[in-house]
Amino acid sequence: MPPRQRPVGTVTRGTTNPNRLRRCDRWIAGPQAWRLRRSPTPPVVVDLGYGASPITAVELHDRLRQVRADVRVVGIEIEPARVAAGKPLERDGLTFRLGGFEVPLDDGERPTVVRAFNVLRQYAEDEVPAAWALVQERLAPDGLLVDGTCDEIGRRASWVAVDKAGPVSLTISLRMGGLGRPSDVAERLPKSLIHRNVRGEPVHAFLADLDRAWARSAPQSSWGARQRFLAAATEVRERWPLLDGPSRWRLGELTVDWTAVAPLGR
Repeated sequence: MPPRQRPVGTVTRGTTNPNRLRRCDRWIAGPQAWRLRRSPTPPVVVDLGYGASPITAVELHDRLRQVRADVRVVGIEIEPARVAAGKPLERDGLTFRLGGFEVPLDDGERPTVVRAFNVLRQYAEDEVPAAWALVQERLAPDGLLVDGTCDEIGRRASWVAVDKAGPVSLTISLRMGGLGRPSDVAERLPKSLIHRNVRGEPVHAFLADLDRAWARSAPQSSWGARQRFLAAATEVRERWPLLDGPSRWRLGELTVDWTAVAPLGR
């Protein structure tokens, strides 16, 4: 028999916390739920590089079962000890296995969603396209790679949605309480954008414009930060191709078309 393919990737620091990825999970179970519902077979969702604790995979399964009861979540890690830590938590619809960006699944299965959070952050920017391409090759026809980054307790997060054709959108998600300005998320941009948050780059212009709209919406703060964010997003929509609306903005979430913020020269 041919030898098993060596996992593609490198071991990450593995730090994680319960409920850290709730913002992304809420987005997958919300605007992206149609991908799960449309699948003719039980959809497979991968938590790629879940880290030292399997808790994020367990939470993902709990949340997505509310969308589709037969969803299968597979936690994939490149570090054998982390896979071993997840094994005792396996149950119907939740499994753990060794692997990397090659996304090893059984019998030619293709994932509907691959969530890779705080994984590529530890890679070089020029390594991102190859990692994306590997996952894209494995996706189901309506599949999506979600490449994101967040802070240690999930109060600030951002992610790029990538389908089989390429990147689709950038989403930022912020906890309204204690928010100074929307661009506070800049230090948690995905690897494909974090080094591009400089003058002259589209993502910098987008965040700067959102900050200005946030400042002009200060009078709305009398009714709370949520109303202020709604007003800022409403203004920004006049100049930027936002892909969502007030129902998501109320959550501190905002999604913009990738073509508007993509790094120059790509």
